[in-house]
Formats: sequence, C-alpha cells, structure tokens
Amino acid sequence: MASTLEKFIHSLDLRALPRVLQIQSGIYGQGSVYEMFGNECSLSTEEVIKVIGFKINKLIASICENNEVSQFSAKVELPLNFPGLYKVVADKTPYVSIEEIARKVSIGPTRFGHPCFYSTKDIKLSNFTVKHDEQITFNSVEEVHGTMAVNCVVVRNNQSHSFTLPLSQEGEFYECEDDQIYTLKEIAEWKIPKCRHRIVKLSNTLHMCDSSSPLPENFDGCLILMPVYEVQAVMKFRKDIVHILSDLDVEVKDVTDCYDTSSFLQPLSLEDIFERTSKEFPMVAEIMEGPSGSQKPYKLLSTGKEIVIHKKYQAARVLASEMRSDSSKKRYLIPMSYKGKFKRRPREFPTAYDLEIARSEKEHLHVVATKAFTSPHKELFSVSVGDQFLVQQRQTSEVLYEGRKRLIDVLACEHILSDSYKKVLLPMYMEGGFVEVIHDKKQYHLSEICKEFRLPFNVKVSVRDLSIEKDVLAAAPGLQFEEEITDSYLLISSASSPVESWEIPVYRLNMLVHLLSKDVQTAVPPVTRTTVEEVSEEEYYMLRRYENLTLHPPPRPPKKPSAPPPTFAVPKEGVSDMLQAPKNFYIDTTKKLCSDQAADVLELQVSCQNYLVHRENNDMTEKATLMETTVAEGLARNYEAEEKEEEEHDYSYIDENIIENIRKVFHDASIRNEHALSKGRR
Repeated sequence: MASTLEKFIHSLDLRALPRVLQIQSGIYGQGSVYEMFGNECSLSTEEVIKVIGFKINKLIASICENNEVSQFSAKVELPLNFPGLYKVVADKTPYVSIEEIARKVSIGPTRFGHPCFYSTKDIKLSNFTVKHDEQITFNSVEEVHGTMAVNCVVVRNNQSHSFTLPLSQEGEFYECEDDQIYTLKEIAEWKIPKCRHRIVKLSNTLHMCDSSSPLPENFDGCLILMPVYEVQAVMKFRKDIVHILSDLDVEVKDVTDCYDTSSFLQPLSLEDIFERTSKEFPMVAEIMEGPSGSQKPYKLLSTGKEIVIHKKYQAARVLASEMRSDSSKKRYLIPMSYKGKFKRRPREFPTAYDLEIARSEKEHLHVVATKAFTSPHKELFSVSVGDQFLVQQRQTSEVLYEGRKRLIDVLACEHILSDSYKKVLLPMYMEGGFVEVIHDKKQYHLSEICKEFRLPFNVKVSVRDLSIEKDVLAAAPGLQFEEEITDSYLLISSASSPVESWEIPVYRLNMLVHLLSKDVQTAVPPVTRTTVEEVSEEEYYMLRRYENLTLHPPPRPPKKPSAPPPTFAVPKEGVSDMLQAPKNFYIDTTKKLCSDQAADVLELQVSCQNYLVHRENNDMTEKATLMETTVAEGLARNYEAEEKEEEEHDYSYIDENIIENIRKVFHDASIRNEHALSKGRR
C-alpha cells in the first residue's frame, strides 16, 4: 500500500531497518537523481532505494494556543541549533499499551532516554502493585525470559522499586509532567514521539538576537514542533549514501519482503565494524561517506578512498581542557603515546573539601588563601587572604553550636607563620578560595602524571611532541587533566600507501564504509602516529556524563538567624613576613628545601585574580568587595610585568616572593580603603 514518504518515515521504527522502498509517484528532474543543498530532491517512479537510517534534520514550529495551532500563526523552520532552552509540555493523548510507548517514545541509556508515565488504573504484578497515578520511569527495553519487556522503576517512600512490564501490557498511560529544560537538539533526539507532535514552552532565549529570530519579538509562549527527517538511503547504481528529506513530495511502497536486499551495497558504520569478531581483522573497506575535517587522519578518509582496518581495541585517553575563563576554551583527548612533557601548574580549590580530595601521601599539599573566611565557631580557624597552609588530613571535631556540642568534619592543616607552624582546623564545608604553591620542577610524561597524581591536575607543555606535525597542546596557556577514560578505537591505514597507521574513535566519527573482497598485503600494521583529538562541547559533556558522582561535600550547618555577615579579615602576619619552607614537603627528602621552593608566578597571579574578581559577593560587605577589587587590580599590574619577563626569558619557575606580594598588595589596599571610607563618613 502506497503512502507519502513523510507518513512512512513518521511511522517507521528504527529497529525495523533496513527497508527497501519503491517510488510509486516521483518527481522528475535531470536524470534519475540530482542534489540540492546536499539533499536529493527528485526521485523517478519505479526507482528502488534501501533506507538504512533517518534522523531529524529540522523542526517546523507553529505558535500554540490552548494546545492547538494558532489561526494567526505562520509555520517557521527552526534548525536544531536554534538558541534557547525549552520545557516539554506533557502530551494529553494517552498511550493504550506499553508496546505503543516502546515503539513511539525514545528509551535509552542516557538521562534523556528515561521517560516517565502514569497509569490511570492499578497494575498488579506477581510481587508488586503499581498504583494508579504513580510515576513510572522507563529505563530500557530488553528481552526477559523470552518476552520483550520494559525495565521500570517506581520511587515510593524514598525507596526505589524495580520491575518489568511486558510490551503486551495494556491500559491507559499518560506522560508525566517534566520539570527539566532542554535544547531543541535534545528535544529532537529524545522527546518527540513517533507519529505525534510535541508542544514546548520557551524557558530561556540564551541571549538570542530578536532581529535574527523567526519568532515574534519577546515571544515567551508555547510552540508546536513537527519534525522533518533526513533519510539515509542506498541506491543500486551508486556507491555513496544519498540523503532525502522526508517532506519530499513522493509516494513510496515498502517492498522489503519481496526484494533481494543483497543487490545493494551494505553500508557499515564504525560501530558495526567494531562489533565484528577480532578474527575477522584485518579487512579492506571503501569509504562511502567520510567525516569532515582538514587534519590527519580525517583528510585521508574521503569518499571513495580504500583503507585497511587492522584491528579493534580499547585505549586509554586523558580528557583535558584549556585553562581559560572565556568561552573559547578547547578540550582534548590525549593518548598515552603522547611524547611531549609537562610541568605542573597551580591548582585552584574553591572549598576545603576540594583540598581533602586533592591531598596525597607523596607530598604535603601547600596552598595560599585567596578569599577570607570567618569561622562561626571559636574552635575552628578564620582565614585571611594570603594565609598559607600545609594540608594534613580529614578528621572530626567537637564544636559548640546553639549551646550544644556537635561533631563535624574538619580538615587539619598547618598554618605557616613567619618562623613556625600552627596546627589549625578548617571546617570541611568552608567556602573559601585556595591556590596551590608548586615546589616541583620536574618535567613529566603523561603516563607518569596519571600514575603519580590524582586528577584533576594542572599542567603546561614544556617540551612539545616532535612526532606531531602541529602539536595543538603546546599553544595552550595551560591544561587541566580532568579524568582518564577508556574508549573504543579502530587502527586504520591507507590501502594504497600504508606508510603509517592511525587510531580513529568508533563513537565520535560519523563514517560509513562497505567491505571489499581484497586480501591485506601486510599483516603487521605500519607505525602508529599519535593524534591529539579535539572534542566539541557536546562530546565533552557526553564523555563526562559517566563521571563518578559518589563523592559529595558535607552539608553546611544552618546559619544562626542573628549572626552578622562575615567580615574581610586582615592578615595576622606583618607585611614583611617571608614564606617559610614547608617541613617534610616530600617524604623522602630532607627538611631544608629553601632552594626548591618556587612557584609559577604567572599562573598563581591569574588564579588569584580570577578568585578575587569573579568571587561570589552574596555575604560580603561593601568594604570587603572594595578591598578585593583593589587587590585584583594590583595583581593584574604584576601579571603584565611578569608575563613580559617570562616571554623574554622563558622562565617556568619564579621565586615564591609572589606570595609576599599578595600580602603587601592586600595590606596597602586595606589602608587605602580605610582612608576612603573614613573620608566618606566625614
């Protein structure tokens, strides 16, 4: 039975692919097929295509009033990257079975793929009863004891109850209200059911320019979204992938059951190749659709090129981000084979809890405070800007709170004075600001850093990797190694000139190939070249999504209602106090380390400046804000001078008198601001 291409794609289940379609009523152009803007816009009657995939290409939006299209609303096209954040309006049309939900709603492993529904009637299971109107979270679809079912969770009395619902389960199921906000791209990928439209409410415009928006000025209402799909298909006499928009005015008929699908080329994604057994490698393949990119190896992967896929494997990478405060921050995946070397850079710690996480047994963590903190308990220490500490260990301590003794988590530290050390306790919930003081001049390989230190870890390239034509890491002002991940890769080389081989990521490279019946000339792959992969912001957050989130800082006790706001404390030491050598900084070294005590002035100044300028001012007095701003201005002037000196001499380590400079600038600022405030009162 013939139907429009749009209707067919809207009703098609991805799990039913591939499907062979015959064009029943086509549009004629010059020849069988021609392209416009990268998409096929003409198909001939009786032509046969094999659909191998489809995805939403754009959205058609109409202004919604009372859950219906406004009669005064014109339809507008919205690209998936259209700015704004949106809330999803729950669908008022019920689903009549679990099978309909599984077929029409996206259910997957990410947080976007866990839709929630409720039943209008109780559902009685063998050992559990789902109550009516109770929220049911759908987590995944899988086969259970030979029957397809949905894994579900119900939270009742703060306890999760897991169970399965067979696809045959009938009833009346409604979508639950969703209080999350999404981008249009996330909605398109996860939140538009098959054969249904989706109503969304604009929540935030993300600084969208009104002049460039197809929506009315200051619009904050609801939109009805209808998807337009891009269909990926294979044609009999072409070796590339064709792209067809679902709103193309053609009629099609599904002839899969009576057609020999082997007569078409079989496109394979990198995921399909990776799922093959190790015994099938190496193999020769021709690229049907290559990735975009001008750097190696992507420029070698153009359509029509033949490649050798030598093997598949899991490889370790370090996820790193540039240390920038602006939006141009770049992110990289660095292989363990990277041959460059790194020097340490100061880390920044917003809370005492972060100090506890970062400390290690190998060395004492030495930090300088960049933000003042007044303790609400006399048993705990109040911190001033410029105070220095050696972090010891986590412990518990008794404090007096509202007339009662309470046991809280604290961080034991040694406060570095001019000629001695004082044991102090900092509350673990302390919201302060600390910058690390570096005493380590050693240059490290990437594998050494991962072995000897905890991530995140701040570094700068000191010796670039000469085996890379353009080492992008060497140009970065600083890098933060965030975490070590394991990812899937294929090792490939050119079939015509196998001089070198490359690792390509399986899940971040959109590429289609078909296998050739050719023998591989050599069983041993050529030398593997190191590739530093730059990842997009979206890919970065996908990689970080599975980060370990089990560690959480302890909650801060409630504040006393009558407690005055904390004041900006003046440093307890004189401005002439010099930084003393931390005792036992390394476990296996002598106590006297004056010659090794050096900090990177550039990074320390930038860190302090960021903390003093961008710090939160919710609970600080006007006097404190004025002082910290003055300190930041002084540090900025020092930064410019030191940066010039570093460019001239390429020094990586400067004498740590910079710490003393912080104290001096802060002291001078205090005097100037006291004078200004007293003058204002007169």
